[in-house]
Amino acid sequence: MMIVMQQGATQEQIQHVVDRIGEAGARAHLSSGEFVTVIGAIGDDRELAAVLALDGEPGVEKVVPIMKPYKIVSREFHKQDRVLNIAGRKVGGDNFCLISGPCTVETREQTLETAEVCKAVGSTMLRGGAFKPRTSPYTFQGLGKPALEILAEARELTGLPIVTECMDIRQLEDVLEVADVIQLGARNMQNFDLLAEVGRSGRPVLLKRGLSNTIEEWLLSAEYVAKEGNDQIMLCERGIRTFETATRSTLDLSAVPVAKNLSSLPVIVDPSHAAGKRDLILPMARAAVAAGCDGLIVEVHPSPEHALCDGPQALRADGFAEWVADVKRVVDLMGKIIAGGEPVAAAVA
Repeated sequence: MMIVMQQGATQEQIQHVVDRIGEAGARAHLSSGEFVTVIGAIGDDRELAAVLALDGEPGVEKVVPIMKPYKIVSREFHKQDRVLNIAGRKVGGDNFCLISGPCTVETREQTLETAEVCKAVGSTMLRGGAFKPRTSPYTFQGLGKPALEILAEARELTGLPIVTECMDIRQLEDVLEVADVIQLGARNMQNFDLLAEVGRSGRPVLLKRGLSNTIEEWLLSAEYVAKEGNDQIMLCERGIRTFETATRSTLDLSAVPVAKNLSSLPVIVDPSHAAGKRDLILPMARAAVAAGCDGLIVEVHPSPEHALCDGPQALRADGFAEWVADVKRVVDLMGKIIAGGEPVAAAVA
């Protein structure tokens, strides 16, 4: 269960609730926001409700029994859609997030050119990989720290917040120097030590669903981040592994409404990795927006034929404005606005 303390609750009142939880044989988890402290009582909610009886205790606003195995990220706990504020860009609610950029940082010129294109069409954030998890150890693994320096320059040039992946706790310090959003990829969705460490960092997170993971497992991974006091999480559906071979993965569009029913976290869709083919990305993007997603993350490259990573699924930079204009028509129909500003409207015209 969750005990929501009143605004202005004293440290003595908070400690009293923590002590009561311990006396009941449960574990207390504190999440302190700017105005309100939420205390999670980790244990059997039905037994705790009978033992604790905290309603009416000094400083207690409300007691919320939560039966889901994931507590903090559940819609039972937080009924309204969460709206994240990432470097001044809102994500969630009526704010549609468009994250675009190269799969991986290859050169300074390639990255800055792509960043300018993404800014011009009104993207919300710029994506770019510095560290790349690759199936084969012989393929390009990313530039590492030099790529982070290039991404920092791209942010300085365009003002776009940076989304980049962290694969290992040992990389986190370097990534935190640049990333406005830390991407946790499909292969690290259940890297529990990394999830917890990123949670403790307090930096917003883009959490991709694993290729063979259930929605409940995905939400439990988000809980690992949230239980460390960081609920600035975007869930990302990027396709799952099925028997089908016509596409790189199978985009699970049903995951969008299911995840949004179970959790109040924003849900982003990655049609690039799911489709794996450039000509399939637009119809998959349209469908994802219609399914109610809160944003898209797509790959853009000035010369996909020469890309060092995932070229066949990269959108062409010189056609990206037209692509965004098409997607924006569906975003408009869903009553949302792309949280990137005026350039999107200019692209449509």
